[in-house]
Amino acid sequence: MATTDLYNAEFMDHVSHPDYKYELEDADCTHEGINPSCGDELAFSVRFAEDGTIGEAAFTGHGCAISQASADIMSDLMIGKTPEQARELCALFMRMVRGEETDEERLEELEDGVLLRDIAHMPARVKCAELAWRTLDEMLAGREGQEA
Repeated sequence: MATTDLYNAEFMDHVSHPDYKYELEDADCTHEGINPSCGDELAFSVRFAEDGTIGEAAFTGHGCAISQASADIMSDLMIGKTPEQARELCALFMRMVRGEETDEERLEELEDGVLLRDIAHMPARVKCAELAWRTLDEMLAGREGQEA
């Protein structure tokens, strides 16, 4: 996939019409994330399916277009993933936006997440893009600690 303008129509659709921005009732886990450098805040919630995968994901909160689109993209990607797969995707995304992972085949795992690849050239915005992914990763890491 060639490098594209970050604020393309597909990206802006996630900002203007997020599918996953709502209060998830009866969530199994909810975790809050804050980006103190710009004030973005979100609460990410998941409900697990009977097979242990993420059955539903949603977020609430406010912030810039990058943090909001990133949260919506991530929510869609996580449906049907095990917690372990979700954490691996979070790590891959964070490596991508920091410019540490550029392998096209690996990045395909992120699906629409690759829309945010150019954030690597905008260091001040990396934390905006990472907010949802870091929040989910922290939530799942904390859950693993509780199950141990």
